[in-house]
Amino acid sequence: MLDSKLLRTQLQDIADRLATRGYQLDVARIEALEAQRKTVQTRTEQLQAERNARSKSIGQAKQRGEDIAPLLADVDRMASELDAGKQELEGIQAELDQLMLTLPNLPHESVPVGKDEDENVEVRRWGTPKSFDFPVQDHVALGEQHGWLDFETAAKLSGARFALMRGPIARLHRALAQFMIDLHTREHGYEEAYTPYLVQAPALQGTGQLPKFEEDLFKITREGEADFYLIPTAEVSLTNIVAGEILDAKQLPLKFVAHTPCFRSEAGASGRDTRGMIRQHQFDKVEMVQIVEPDQSFEALESLTANAEKVLQLLELPYRVLALCTGDMGFGATKTYDLEVWVPSQDKYREISSCSNCGDFQARRMQARYRNPETGKPELVHTLNGSGLAVGRTLVAVLENYQQADGSVRVPEVLKPYMAGIEVIG
Repeated sequence: MLDSKLLRTQLQDIADRLATRGYQLDVARIEALEAQRKTVQTRTEQLQAERNARSKSIGQAKQRGEDIAPLLADVDRMASELDAGKQELEGIQAELDQLMLTLPNLPHESVPVGKDEDENVEVRRWGTPKSFDFPVQDHVALGEQHGWLDFETAAKLSGARFALMRGPIARLHRALAQFMIDLHTREHGYEEAYTPYLVQAPALQGTGQLPKFEEDLFKITREGEADFYLIPTAEVSLTNIVAGEILDAKQLPLKFVAHTPCFRSEAGASGRDTRGMIRQHQFDKVEMVQIVEPDQSFEALESLTANAEKVLQLLELPYRVLALCTGDMGFGATKTYDLEVWVPSQDKYREISSCSNCGDFQARRMQARYRNPETGKPELVHTLNGSGLAVGRTLVAVLENYQQADGSVRVPEVLKPYMAGIEVIG
């Protein structure tokens, strides 16, 4: 959530910056609501002062033996007007608050301005895509040849955009997740967490999925109790660990990592990546979250991104890093790097991780703060998140980049300790 003070004092500047994201702020509506709020507030404050003065005069008139009935009636009238004014103020504020929840984060000044993904800026590349001397197969063909990757049975169980993994491929999928968790906890300083897969609405509002993206979520309605939502990413549960907290500065930075399934309805992805595991309703991800002091967040973003890159480097998978432009960033991000891994069957790089600094945007929604040791006052923390990595997409990249002419797949060197001696699949 943006700072409401900024919206009141720098409204046009905010509108201009949001416009670079393709978001058109209704400046006229906000100005009208603010004007209305100020008018009602001024009137209410004047009424309150007048009512207080009139209440005092009642006692004085009573001492003088005067008829106080007209004064009492006047005070009652003012009380009714005050109640009406307070209700009107609450209504105006509720509309402003709801509007604030729908506004995306402001892009940082270092973010390239652009309309869409075509205007993202490549920052660097690592590794060289392999040249194959045989026809390349995609991960679906490689996985299905022995029945170890089964989309037909998954569709029988759950419908489209699900996968059933068996045998060595199921083990390889698990090995990837374990390798990632071990790397981040042993070498990158993250604390492993196991979090709930079901959360309530306030947690999703805190990280920005609600109210704007409810159609992308799987919701479980419960009669007489709060609704549950399946997490779209462990970012939600990990980041909300600090919701409503005032942390000691000595606790920062906090670095969490979790391996969880993720659930997304893919409401806006009709017709996209319908073949295979690129875009699924259920997929596994190893998610990294950092909670830091404000002046550390952009340094932390570089570190977080490097942590995700290390996974690909150790797996020896070619990739590139993109700085997302203003028009392609996620709702809560102020700056984002995407990692794209090379997918041979598609002859292009595909997203495998998104690493974002959200600044104080999520913290303001969650009221997550720390006590500034210099001032002694609570201040908002900054939050960051990134995939380290999406396990299913990493499996896709391993299957395709490590395939051999006979359709078998070599196991990457770093995964062999997790594969109980299996060096080749197929």
